[in-house]
Amino acid sequence: MPGRDITRRLNRSHRILSPLLFLVCLGLGQCLCARAQEAAAQEPAKAGQVDTAKPAETASLESAKPAETTPAVTQSSDTTPQPDKPQQKDQPQDKQPDNSQGVFVFRKNVDEVMLHATVVDDKQRIVTTLDKGAFTVFEDGKPQSIISFHHIDIPVAMGIVIDNSGSMREKRNKVNQAALNLVRSSNPRDEVFIVNFNDEQYLDQDFTHDLLKMKEALEKIDARGGTALYDAVVASAEHLKKNARLEKKVIFVVTDGEDNASSETLEEAVKHLQEEGGPSVYAIGILGDEEHPKRAKKALQVIADRTGGIAFFPKTLDEVDEISKTIANDIRNQYAIGYKPSSPKKIGEFRQIRVEAKAKGHGKMIVRTKSGYYAGAESATNSAAK
Repeated sequence: MPGRDITRRLNRSHRILSPLLFLVCLGLGQCLCARAQEAAAQEPAKAGQVDTAKPAETASLESAKPAETTPAVTQSSDTTPQPDKPQQKDQPQDKQPDNSQGVFVFRKNVDEVMLHATVVDDKQRIVTTLDKGAFTVFEDGKPQSIISFHHIDIPVAMGIVIDNSGSMREKRNKVNQAALNLVRSSNPRDEVFIVNFNDEQYLDQDFTHDLLKMKEALEKIDARGGTALYDAVVASAEHLKKNARLEKKVIFVVTDGEDNASSETLEEAVKHLQEEGGPSVYAIGILGDEEHPKRAKKALQVIADRTGGIAFFPKTLDEVDEISKTIANDIRNQYAIGYKPSSPKKIGEFRQIRVEAKAKGHGKMIVRTKSGYYAGAESATNSAAK
């Protein structure tokens, strides 16, 4: 099932500005060319002013010294700040985070399945003190050997996906503020992009750390049209898969209605989200005035449950901001659990996942993570070759 390339969906202002920018750049290029020719004509005169007392050998060595180069940024024009080394625990030497290029990622084996899991007790309080031995991973009902385990606050690649349909017009200011507060409460090294959607989806800001750019993208409000929620979420997941530099991926989606404009069905969207390495989805459904609130609520609940996220349904718009901070806290307090499946994968095959946690001093605990995944072509090929 091909994904949608939201990077090609440009807004109207971009289509108008692009030709103007081209003409400006053309004129600037001609001006610089003329200045370069003028400088070249004056070079012979300047050559006679070189200090003749300087040894010829020294001059030739300095001129042969290679110019310093700066590493290219592959995802966006924003440079990634060099973060301080975070506190680490329960982390083997061969699984240290790679931050040498300013991009915080975990190295993992090709066939390793990574789970990001939240543990809560019977009072719904997050449990953050467990070690590797407390967890048991089951794939298709069979226990698996855990080969890597981390419990540190690692940055995530996050897509903020906001409903821009007509019914959201009066809600966007508070929703936008909640989205920004989510980022403020999250890891400062998160990489975030913004998608606004109605009956189509628009990538209004690609991956960035810059809150001002996020704010500008969220303020591109053109509240009209229908609600193509499934299409927007699928396109955002595809963008994460193709362009995210971080292993941990999240989609935060806010909507106030039932999907009524997508080409994808709910089942198709969930299948896409459950592809190996897919994102967790955290959803807020503002469904007070929705005509079919039960169907809208069920759809968001299914998407969140299958991917290891949470769906929230606030009674008032004022609750959205506090929910966004709860989501940030949930993301930052997860366990990263890696295991190598005991049986070879087949392309497109669905593998069901269940994780249990037990430890002394703790009562019943619930582990929330994705319910399963569809094996990808790369991992299935590597498994078959062994």
